[in-house]
Amino acid sequence: MIDSRFAKVLCQLHNKLDIDEITWAVTGSLSFALQGMDVDVHDIDIQTDKSGAYEIERRFSQYVVRNVDFSSSEKIRSHFGELRIEGIKVEVMGDIQKHLPDGNWGDPPEICSNRRFINCGGLSIPVMSLEYECEAYYHLGRMERAEQIRRYLEQSRFEEGKRPSG
Repeated sequence: MIDSRFAKVLCQLHNKLDIDEITWAVTGSLSFALQGMDVDVHDIDIQTDKSGAYEIERRFSQYVVRNVDFSSSEKIRSHFGELRIEGIKVEVMGDIQKHLPDGNWGDPPEICSNRRFINCGGLSIPVMSLEYECEAYYHLGRMERAEQIRRYLEQSRFEEGKRPSG
C-alpha cells in the first residue's frame, strides 16, 4: 500500500505530465512498491530524457529546491534536479548514463521500451519495469537491491505459474 502523501503527489505529477508530451516514468523504491514489492518509500524518483527534465522543472517551478543541471558522480550522470511537493522530495533525472566497466559511459536508457503502466487510484502511472531496474542496480554495483528485485521477480513468476488457467 502506497502512503496517501505519495499518491497525492503522484496525482499532481500525472496531471501535469502528459505522457504524449513528456517521456517519463517513476523509478526507484516507489516504482518497486507500485509493482508490488514490500519496500520503504522515502521519495519519488522520475526518469526522463534531457528535455523532459527541464520541462518538468518548468511545469513545477514553484516546487524547485534544486534546479535541473548536468550532474555527475563516479557511477552515474544525468540532468538532475529536485522538487519538494507537499513535503515529498521528487528527484528528476534526465538522460541517465551509467559508467561502464570499460571506462565509457553507457547510452541513456530507452524509457518507452523499459516502462510499463500501473493503475494507482484510477490513474495510469508509468514505471520503469522491474527487469530494467534489476539490471540497472547491478550495473551501479548495488547488488543487494538488485538481488532483492531478482528474487521478487522469480517469486512472482513462480506464483503466476501456480495459478489455475481459465
